[in-house]
Amino acid sequence: MNKNRSEVIFEQNIIEFVTVAAEFCKLLEQAEGLPRKSFVDTVLKILPLLYIKSLLLPKCQMMNEEPATFVTEEDYEFTRINLTNIMGNRDDFLDVYVSDMKYSDQPITCYISENLTDIYQDLKNFICAFQIGINETMNDALVVCKDNFRLYWGQKLVNVLRALHEVYFEPEENEDILA
Repeated sequence: MNKNRSEVIFEQNIIEFVTVAAEFCKLLEQAEGLPRKSFVDTVLKILPLLYIKSLLLPKCQMMNEEPATFVTEEDYEFTRINLTNIMGNRDDFLDVYVSDMKYSDQPITCYISENLTDIYQDLKNFICAFQIGINETMNDALVVCKDNFRLYWGQKLVNVLRALHEVYFEPEENEDILA
């Protein structure tokens, strides 16, 4: 049976992706005041799921045009600053898997807070467009989100995962794990 292109958005893999993306956005929106240990523990469990669910998204084609964006510059900065405060002196990390690296022989300093907020921005725009409930808009938001995963935030996700892994297993962060 040939599915209508607008019905693709109700496939199980898409619904599961929406669920994980919404949980990730909710975590970042409600992160203010969380202890670093608790925040890192939770985000380390969500990011791999988000990556897997992104890989399982079906192919789909743009039906109309790119949907509007919903995350404002103020929203972005509010989220980034909250995450910067949570991560404190563990926010920065050196990365060699960034596009600027081709112009430098030194690793580039990146920030956990910025990488997570970049991922949040794409996912929140997707979730907001999806919540509108118009099949074509939902489809087009999925196309944009999937393209951005491939081109942009998928790499940020794996880069920040490595940095968060280091923070999580740092002896003074989790002495109870290593004991």
